[in-house]
Amino acid sequence: MDLQNQKRVQEAAEKYNAEDIIVVLGASDPEGAGIYAETVTAGDPTYAGPLAGVSLGLPVYHILDPLLKAEADPAAWEDQISMMEMVLDGEALTAAVAEMREQHGKSVL
Repeated sequence: MDLQNQKRVQEAAEKYNAEDIIVVLGASDPEGAGIYAETVTAGDPTYAGPLAGVSLGLPVYHILDPLLKAEADPAAWEDQISMMEMVLDGEALTAAVAEMREQHGKSVL
């Protein structure tokens, strides 16, 4: 996760109640999704950004997680997400993010 996005997440977590925030990732590879999820839960593992050593514990999900799809407007999902769903490994992406959420997250949906 780039430094600007880390800063945005940090500012949102400071401004709003953490229980009112959910982070939705759209990374295309499981390794990247896992690192991004770790960043918003346990802190930046590279120790390069604003979240270095900052454990926010935010609930984080991949956009292809079936829980999110169930909540989405079907027409919007079809228009915006369905192509990704066809070409990406949604199970692997969801599992990588879920692993970090379960290890370091403080809350879930």
